[in-house]
Amino acid sequence: MPIIHTRRRFFTTLASMGAAGLIPVPRALATEGSLETTTVRLSKFPAICFAPQYVADELLRSEGFADIGYVEQPPGAGIATGEVDFSLFFAPQLAAAVDAGQAVTALAGVHLGCFELVGSEAIHSITDLRGKSVGSLDPVLAKAMVAYVGLDPVKDVRWVVEPSDAPLKELFAEGKIDAYLALPPAAQELRRRQIGHVVVNSVVDRPWSEYFCCLLAGNREFVRERPVATKRVLRAVLKASDLCVAEPARVARQLVDRSFTDRYDYALQTLNEIPYDKWREYDPEDTVRFYALRLHEAGVIKSSRRRSSPRTRIGAS
Repeated sequence: MPIIHTRRRFFTTLASMGAAGLIPVPRALATEGSLETTTVRLSKFPAICFAPQYVADELLRSEGFADIGYVEQPPGAGIATGEVDFSLFFAPQLAAAVDAGQAVTALAGVHLGCFELVGSEAIHSITDLRGKSVGSLDPVLAKAMVAYVGLDPVKDVRWVVEPSDAPLKELFAEGKIDAYLALPPAAQELRRRQIGHVVVNSVVDRPWSEYFCCLLAGNREFVRERPVATKRVLRAVLKASDLCVAEPARVARQLVDRSFTDRYDYALQTLNEIPYDKWREYDPEDTVRFYALRLHEAGVIKSSRRRSSPRTRIGAS
């Protein structure tokens, strides 16, 4: 049986029972052995959808971590090099990283539904992007989307890539690009300003709504050498995901107070819209396979040499 199946059952049961107060935390920790380290580094990126890792501090401390740091890094960046120990990772980027042989290990799916494809009046479906310009922080996901409907992501679309949401959002608002793959809080702001319209909402639109958009990944060496610490980080992040559903107002206030975002209203809206409690119902292996196929169609994954499959990578230590 693949490792992730046993771990999924373990963490599903443990996280749900722990969140309900049915498992005494000290007793649970004692049965796992001692932490190999009390230091952990996570990435920091201005996307509200990463809320579970941003508000996991108290849960990480309850798991025995004393030194918890956040490093300014784009999603997934810094994991392979060891600058970051753990981070949420966009699923298509993770599939591409695994294919490239980067030193990352996928641990679990955390949430779905964080991205929206927003278009101008001329864009009503993904196929309408032929010959148009599309803005994205990282076009890997957008390329997978256009390839899925039969477009050539190299020849049919002009990509506009920026290091942050701010310039892309304004380019779209000014009509200088035709569509924009928006993450929270940019998507919420565009709606408030009544700019553009939603072409794809990954919470409800298939096939994107059927897969995780973000998974938790760790540095391969950290995961391999510190299995107890890895389990506790994963448990804390999944409990934090449940917390996003149980107490969205509290989590939104923490995001603002800890300077992960400056808009409480956008944070609360995001937490109420993203189904953070669905991590028990979706299969992270299926997600990685799905996006690996889409990226192969898009020409992002080109290697023909055999590699370990996503199934053997996820949860491996």
